[in-house]
Amino acid sequence: MDHQNVLISSAELAERIGGGRPPILLDVRWALGDRRGREKYREGHIPGAVFVDLDAELADPPSVELGRHPLPDIERLQVEARGWGISDDSTVVAYDATGSMAAARAWWLLKWAGVADIRLLDGGLPAWIAGAHPVAAGPGAEHHRGTVSLSAGHMPTVDIGEASAFPSHGVLLDARTPERYLGQEEPVDPRAGHIPGAVNAPTGGNLREDGTFRPADQLAARFAELGVTGDVAVYCGSGVTAAHEIAALAIAGIEASLFPGSWSQWSGDARREVATG
Repeated sequence: MDHQNVLISSAELAERIGGGRPPILLDVRWALGDRRGREKYREGHIPGAVFVDLDAELADPPSVELGRHPLPDIERLQVEARGWGISDDSTVVAYDATGSMAAARAWWLLKWAGVADIRLLDGGLPAWIAGAHPVAAGPGAEHHRGTVSLSAGHMPTVDIGEASAFPSHGVLLDARTPERYLGQEEPVDPRAGHIPGAVNAPTGGNLREDGTFRPADQLAARFAELGVTGDVAVYCGSGVTAAHEIAALAIAGIEASLFPGSWSQWSGDARREVATG
């Protein structure tokens, strides 16, 4: 993976749009328990952006066996991606308004599906607005269908069995809040706690106060402090914010695997041991 090309700044994005080379823009506003993403898109979005529904388009339906956001069927994802206007030679930029926490799912998923050039808008919509760039309201403009051909497996993953064994030979990062990791609270999944042997690395630690990613050297230092020296895999609640951690690791020059089922799959399997504290 080209670690240099994870992010794009709002200034560079505006320059590309102004220069007649607009990328495909994906507005991925989503948060746990917040169903107002499309409504927020209609209130204001980057001109030319298409709204992407994380629950419906970036995941298959939830199940006890596979978790809350299973990876989508690749053929269905291809249909969705073409509907967003993506072709094989497209540059794609994903953004949200929450520090890329949701947009990173689109970034990771499309990389996994073989899209070569996809970036995260660093700082998202707030950075775009702070740069005095234009915002459009309404349902969004019509755009051409794309012709992209997708195939699965271009980013590494681990399944539930591999996640269980991972701490024996590498570092398994838990990207959730300390409270969820410790088992002090669990707002959505069946059991509270974490996978035995996992190390807590909350995604919020990847960002500066303005919602942009910390520089590569700071991120590298962060992950070194967490013991990341070789193999690393990441999980979160359902494979969404873990993608953010993988983006941060990529900025630091480290390739990481995603456990797509994450805690929602693990905690739903009564045979799996749960650690707390």
